[in-house]
Amino acid sequence: MSEILTMPVEAKPMKIAFFAGTMKPGQDGVTRVLYRWIEGLRERGVDQMFFSPIVPAGTHQPVPMIRVPSVTFPWYRDYRVAMPGTRHFEDALRTFAPDVIHINSPCSLGYAAVQFARRNKIPVVATYHTHFPRYARYYRVTAFENLMWAYLRKLYNLCDRLYVPSQPILQELSLQRIRPLEFLPHGVDTVEFNPLHRSDAWRRENGLAGKHVLLYVGRLVAEKDLDILVEAYRSLRRSRSDIALVLVGDGPMHDALRAMAPDIIFLGYRSGSELSRIYASSDLFVFPSTTETFGNVILEAMASGLVPVCADAGGSRGNITPWVTGVLARPRDIRDFAEGIAAVIDDQRKRTELSEQALVYARRQSWDAVIGRLHTSYAQVIAEVRAATTRRAA
Repeated sequence: MSEILTMPVEAKPMKIAFFAGTMKPGQDGVTRVLYRWIEGLRERGVDQMFFSPIVPAGTHQPVPMIRVPSVTFPWYRDYRVAMPGTRHFEDALRTFAPDVIHINSPCSLGYAAVQFARRNKIPVVATYHTHFPRYARYYRVTAFENLMWAYLRKLYNLCDRLYVPSQPILQELSLQRIRPLEFLPHGVDTVEFNPLHRSDAWRRENGLAGKHVLLYVGRLVAEKDLDILVEAYRSLRRSRSDIALVLVGDGPMHDALRAMAPDIIFLGYRSGSELSRIYASSDLFVFPSTTETFGNVILEAMASGLVPVCADAGGSRGNITPWVTGVLARPRDIRDFAEGIAAVIDDQRKRTELSEQALVYARRQSWDAVIGRLHTSYAQVIAEVRAATTRRAA
């Protein structure tokens, strides 16, 4: 009898369709996370396609990206809102035939994607990147907060998994009866963000030699509580001249913040090696935001050797062990924030200890491990949905 040879059948690559509010590189913390996912999932052989109102030119797309029709967001013109419905993306999505649909914003586009997934029996997951219900308080529409929670509950409870990057936010979502939840933090590149990038020349060029440099990195918007930071800085400046405040980023609060404290150094948007140098050449990272779901910039600062002084709220709280890896101040408390900054500046030994522990913590937060967990979770969701479908058919 002749021997029959059989060739191994290669498993087809996993396909993930992502929906996001913007894919403009570096526009915010969410896009920086998404581009990390692209890189890590591609290394694992995952096929990806993105749908968004804002995408880079085709030659700058690391994976296929489809721009959906949209209108300008009325309160913040750097963002756009997708036109409602599925007709603008469903043909491309059917052709791609994803194993999982992953939404990264609860906007009209994310809602349409979830509806499409449910109608077509495709597993659908989401990531809770932005704490929108808390934003309502900063734009004088507090009645909107309860409505937003009701909408998020309806949307995310249609998903097979909601990934949450910090434990405090996961607990808050659980209290809001949103489930099923899975803790999935973000990582940090400890080569890109590293104390070795420190530059005394950069400090001299910006008039910062001999100063304790307080650094903020992020959008200049109301929901980051920047009024608290600037007032804390002003109170410290009344009694000491050895500190300087540097803001990296841009946004609608720029002019108001400059009017509050003209001696602030505004550097605008920075990225790449320049941002790495700015982090490592500063001394403290000051971050008063109470609306973070994680706070990527906190981890970047810790990896750069900075001591973080942050609001004791949300994702910031999830990253910091008080007086071990950083300092937590009472939310929106100017005096407590200023006292926390002063305590770190005035105790050189404690500052060194906090910096070392923050660095140790950051170096444990590997992007490779995080993306490996995401990849494994996708496989679990696919298997669970298939098993549930089989049970219903039986």
